[in-house]
Amino acid sequence: MNIHGLAAIVTGGASGLGAATARALAGAGAKVAVLDINAAAVEQVAAEIGGIALACDVTSEESVVAAMAAARDRHGPVRVCVSCAGIVTPGKVVGRKGPHSLDSFARVIGVNLIGTFNVMRLAAAEMAAQEPLAGGERGVVVNTASIAAWEGQVGQCAYAASKGGVAALSLPAARELAPLGIRVMAIAPGYFGTPMLAGMPDEVMDGLVASTLFPHRLGDPAEYGRMVLAIVDNPMLNGSAVRLDGAVRMPPQ
Repeated sequence: MNIHGLAAIVTGGASGLGAATARALAGAGAKVAVLDINAAAVEQVAAEIGGIALACDVTSEESVVAAMAAARDRHGPVRVCVSCAGIVTPGKVVGRKGPHSLDSFARVIGVNLIGTFNVMRLAAAEMAAQEPLAGGERGVVVNTASIAAWEGQVGQCAYAASKGGVAALSLPAARELAPLGIRVMAIAPGYFGTPMLAGMPDEVMDGLVASTLFPHRLGDPAEYGRMVLAIVDNPMLNGSAVRLDGAVRMPPQ
């Protein structure tokens, strides 16, 4: 799909992978709506790329419907939807203070998995109502999984379960949406230099970098954005979760 001039939405666009994706899409000529629960930060990213900023809670149907309507009014119907909104809350199944907080587990699942599905279903419905583009495509959905989907570490049950769910969505959603000309992919990043990692102690960060193979460093969020562009461009990429990790494999802890 040639993205130039098409409408795109990016959730979690105020920072990290989402902000980098918004920049990449805008750089390729897309009209980008940047969605995030952090209204102030998302304004900055949107202003930088000439897009529009929309405060949005991905766990709320009403919030996503309203944001997508605002994006459609400004840019037209969405053709590319990238979900980067996500949180991580560590906790062991049974820790020093007892069993894992059920509310905490549910919140991670709610944002990372249910929020991703919420955005995907609404974007796909909007795409399905449009005329097909060259090659029969109506739209592309890219969701954000994680290598934790396969190698979740100690204390990552909630995060790993949520990202495993995102990865597992790719094939059945792609199969369902194929007759409509809508592709669904997931990207599973490894260790990337995002705000999610920024708060970790130096010794932890040093350990992460030491475990990388090649490139021997953390991933650059811009490289995630480049992968999104590659997926949009290549019509044969459909129904899979692609690892973007420089061959790293996470140890148990």
